[in-house]
Amino acid sequence: MKTNPGRFFEDYRLGEVIAHAVPRTLSGGERALYHALYPARGALHASDDFARACGLAASPLDDLITFHTVFGKTVPDISLNAVANLGYAEGRFLAPVWPGDTLTAQSEVIGLKENSNGASGVVWVRTTGQNQHGTPVLTYVRWVMVKKRGTAPTSPAHVPQLAAVVPPETLTLPQGLDFSRYDFALAGERHRWGDYTRGEKIDHVDGVTIEEAEHMLATRLWQNTAKVHFDRSQRPDGRRLIYGGHVISLARALSFNGLANAQLIAGLNGGAHANPCFAGDTVRAWTEVLDRAETPAPGVGALRLRLVAHRGSGMPYRDDQGKYDADVLLDLDYWALIPT
Repeated sequence: MKTNPGRFFEDYRLGEVIAHAVPRTLSGGERALYHALYPARGALHASDDFARACGLAASPLDDLITFHTVFGKTVPDISLNAVANLGYAEGRFLAPVWPGDTLTAQSEVIGLKENSNGASGVVWVRTTGQNQHGTPVLTYVRWVMVKKRGTAPTSPAHVPQLAAVVPPETLTLPQGLDFSRYDFALAGERHRWGDYTRGEKIDHVDGVTIEEAEHMLATRLWQNTAKVHFDRSQRPDGRRLIYGGHVISLARALSFNGLANAQLIAGLNGGAHANPCFAGDTVRAWTEVLDRAETPAPGVGALRLRLVAHRGSGMPYRDDQGKYDADVLLDLDYWALIPT
């Protein structure tokens, strides 16, 4: 048999390290398509001159281009037969990615747990992406629900203990980053690190309706081959599930209105795709400021932010029992770098 049906839950072994195909060289083309698909306007990722004024050699590719590219490498080995991608933790952006860099990825299986229905199980992996020099650029943990091939019970469960928050002192800042001469007029907003307070909530106001063509193009762009995103027959309702990363990028871009100066993502504390998203849904977003931290870089502070994407009105989240509102699509907890 020469074709690859993808892995099922029984095919994973705790401690297994999987090297993912295929290496990918990124260019300005990915940046242009990213900005066409999402309303991304962060100045540091849009202008070489702005980036140089902030101490960098040029404008790096958007952080989520790095995330999507590395994530896409893992799909054929981790989530080709996924029911759903469930969450993220312990994510750290370790080095900027520049046009011309080639990224590869590998994952270690760090957890396995069969579901009570006997038809699927949850697989935890720690994925690391690196550039052509062998320098790690991104690491994160994700867990995904994967179909079982059969009904036989599997080995005992092992659920990894994951940190609730990436400690701010362990965040990696791009070499040379300096916001001491930051141009707020060019960036598009005047709000800086000290203007945000813990517990503050920001409604980002705008919305984007997802079209079938756009999310299909985006998912192919990141070489994500998960069947549920393309094949209507994979779900009982006959609908194609929107790639969760597409929702992340839409929400992050929408957060520009109120967080335009949160230029770089430095850490990913946690994340959950709370409810499925489909073409025709209009995505809106709000953010809660969870914490603030100083950094050693000149003029650079860190904000811990909860980004919530939803398809309703107002600012829906959880009920008193902790259950997500039916309109909540994404709950993402991350560290962003912002001028002080």
